[in-house]
Amino acid sequence: MNIKRAKEEIKDTIESYLLKDEDGDYVIPTVRQRPVLLLGAPGIGKTQIMEQIARECGIGLVAYTITHHTRQSAIGLPFISQKLFDGEEYHVTSYTMSEIVAAVYEKMEKTGLSEGILFLDEINCVSETLAPAMLQFLQYKTFGSHAIPEGWIIVAAGNPPEYNKSVREFDVVTMDRVKKIEVEPDFEVWKEYAAKEQIHPAVTSYLTARPGYFYRMETTVDGRQFATPRGWEDLSRLLEVYEKLGKKADREVVVQYIQHEKIAKDFANYLELYEKYQMDYQLDAVLNGTIDDILLKKAAHASFDERLGVVSLLLARCRGEFVQIARSERELKLLFEQLKLIRDGLRVGSGSEKDPGDAKKCPPQEIFDGVLKKFTGEFERQRKAELLSRQDAQICRGAVRKLEELSLALKKLGFSDGTEAFAWLRQWFDGQQDSLEDRRDHAGQMLEHAFDFLEAAFGTGQEMVIFITELNADYYSIRFLQEYECERYYLYNRNLLFEDRGREIEARLRSMGPVG
Repeated sequence: MNIKRAKEEIKDTIESYLLKDEDGDYVIPTVRQRPVLLLGAPGIGKTQIMEQIARECGIGLVAYTITHHTRQSAIGLPFISQKLFDGEEYHVTSYTMSEIVAAVYEKMEKTGLSEGILFLDEINCVSETLAPAMLQFLQYKTFGSHAIPEGWIIVAAGNPPEYNKSVREFDVVTMDRVKKIEVEPDFEVWKEYAAKEQIHPAVTSYLTARPGYFYRMETTVDGRQFATPRGWEDLSRLLEVYEKLGKKADREVVVQYIQHEKIAKDFANYLELYEKYQMDYQLDAVLNGTIDDILLKKAAHASFDERLGVVSLLLARCRGEFVQIARSERELKLLFEQLKLIRDGLRVGSGSEKDPGDAKKCPPQEIFDGVLKKFTGEFERQRKAELLSRQDAQICRGAVRKLEELSLALKKLGFSDGTEAFAWLRQWFDGQQDSLEDRRDHAGQMLEHAFDFLEAAFGTGQEMVIFITELNADYYSIRFLQEYECERYYLYNRNLLFEDRGREIEARLRSMGPVG
């Protein structure tokens, strides 16, 4: 199965294992909670989906690469203890707590999360001395004499033997005690992830044209050469930083991540052309509504790779705006929730609520800072518990900064009346909404100008089909188009894609030959 389906399966398993009955006991007893064994080629995102699952389920995550451990660190060190049996004292060999089990307890103490995932990578590549302990761990959920705490689900991952000479095959007894899930690379699934995670557009457009290079593992006379999803994503992050620093990523840089000589060279050449297209086609001017006839002729007579690069650049610029709008919307939603709490606090604090009890009158500043302190504390708690993605954390930080700025502004204004204070806050919030609306309108105009250019340069050709298809595959584009009315998007989406599917069906029917 692909990594998306594997994630769903593991998430469903964890939710099932953590379900409790009316007495607070797990519906599936711990002894029947089979460890999940995730098998798949290296670099396809096994570790990443565990991080995503932990955040989405609101539970802890402790991750280890087991090949980094010795028998002593996994099981614990022996020491002599004294025990009383039948009234007589004996010296007995005991073990200190396993480093891995201790890490689970430390995570619980640090985050306050009593449930979580213990993820052990490369489990089928352990050393000979550690192998029996790993089998015991998978069967009985213990390291030495120390059990994994109740409420912690075991997920292990490994590579098939064709990718690693150190792979150890588990026996039937062990395999009959795990829930095995096999994963294979799938570009279309990764492309969905890439759109949401804002993978560099040069990477996605290149792989769209050459999907066979998304994952490649070959053994040559010079050794193993490979390209993996992890390599493409890490290269993407480097490209983003290089652009900010004004640095250039050539073949020597690309091959450090895409360790396949042919693919690295091909992508480096494509990247050079991609950067050239950005300058040649003056896309900033195009998206502001200025279209040069010379550029239209150049685009119309360009090679397929060049046309695809131009479409990709237009998409990237539009998507960039859509992403910022989505983040602003989420930040504004967080601010709105905090302002509602401030409003409620001001009403009670001023004694204006019906039957407020013994509520004493509180200064608006005190109420505002109380809400800010609580919001900041919850943000820090979730951040330390690693329950926030990088993007979520950035949005929360943005909301905290704006609330802090508001707090300083309130201090300067010195409101003593809660009604006046909230009227000022509401006016500020309305201004934020107006700014967001202006940005939506600007993004909508960028999209309209992109359509203008595509129609003038390519008509309703395959470039338009690619543009519409990519918009439909992009999380942020779909989110934007649910709010913004773009007639041409709906027109092309209906007509072009319908015709495209019709041609596919006709081709399949022809390939089947005559009936009867």
